[in-house]
Amino acid sequence: MPGTEKQGEHAHIRCRTIIEVLGKPKEYVENAIKEYIGHIKEDAELVVLNDDYSETKEQGKLWSKFVELDLVVKGTKKLISFCFEYMPSSMEVVKPEHLIMTNPELSNFLNDLQARLHNVDMVVKKLKSENDFLKVNMNTIINNAIIIALRFGSLNFEQLSKITGVHEKELQIFADSLLKENKIKKENEIYSLA
Repeated sequence: MPGTEKQGEHAHIRCRTIIEVLGKPKEYVENAIKEYIGHIKEDAELVVLNDDYSETKEQGKLWSKFVELDLVVKGTKKLISFCFEYMPSSMEVVKPEHLIMTNPELSNFLNDLQARLHNVDMVVKKLKSENDFLKVNMNTIINNAIIIALRFGSLNFEQLSKITGVHEKELQIFADSLLKENKIKKENEIYSLA
C-alpha cells in the first residue's frame, strides 16, 4: 500500500529484539547485561519501551541471561547499526509493515556489511595464525619436557605424566609421536631415550 510505506532513513521502526550475555561468574553476567542495556538506553536514536529480563541460568560451566527489548529505532541506518553494534540474538520488525530503502541506503548497508565481514575474517585469520603458532610451540615444549625427563632415567608412563604435568591421555599422543621418530623407546612399559 503506497500510503503506508515510509522512507527507510526517516522511518521510526518498532522492533522486538533479544540480547543475550554468556559468561562466568553469575554476578558478572547479571551486571554485564544491565550495563549493556544501559548503553542502549543512553543512545538518542533508540527508545526502549520495555525491557524484560530472564532469570540467570547455568549452562554447563557458564551462565546465561537474556533480555527481550521492545524498542523504537530512528531509521534503517540506525537499525542496521544497532544490529552490528549490539549483536542481538534475534530481531523482529513490528512496525511499519512496509519500508522503502533507497539505492544509496542499500549500497551503504551492503558496503558496511562487507567491511565488517572482511574485518571479522581478518580477526579470525589472525587468531588462527596465533593458535597454530601456539600449538607448534606447545608441542615442542611437551616433546622437550619428555626428553629432558628421560635424560635423568627411565620412567613408566604414570611417572612421565607427573613429571611433565601433562595428563596421561594427552601425553600418549606425544609419546607415540616420539616413539615413531625413534627419539625415545619403550620396553616393558618403561620409557627411555633411544
